[in-house]
Amino acid sequence: MEILGATLRVCVDDLEAAVSFYERLTGTPALRFARGGVEVAAVGCFLLMSGPQAELEVLRKVAATIAVTDVDEAHKTLTGLGADIVAGPVPTPVGRNLIARHPDGAVYEYVDRKQA
Repeated sequence: MEILGATLRVCVDDLEAAVSFYERLTGTPALRFARGGVEVAAVGCFLLMSGPQAELEVLRKVAATIAVTDVDEAHKTLTGLGADIVAGPVPTPVGRNLIARHPDGAVYEYVDRKQA
């Protein structure tokens, strides 16, 4: 499994103000999408999320998003190392993802850019 990088997950109350700040900070425009009632903006290495508190509480349990070349390969590697797959693999607006709990209890989202 090749790890390409990581994205920091940030839950915010005011998405518009946060997007403005992070676009200026990173010098890159936001890629926006919605998922399950949560508005999301990817800006550089930051994933900004805003929405109902109940949904954000679930999202806060995921420490980071890790980009990989292939989610299926990540699934095989993670399960082989003793991680629990909490959800997925499932299609997303930009590829596929899965959520895994590592043996130490940390929870991460793994994503690729492959269309299902």
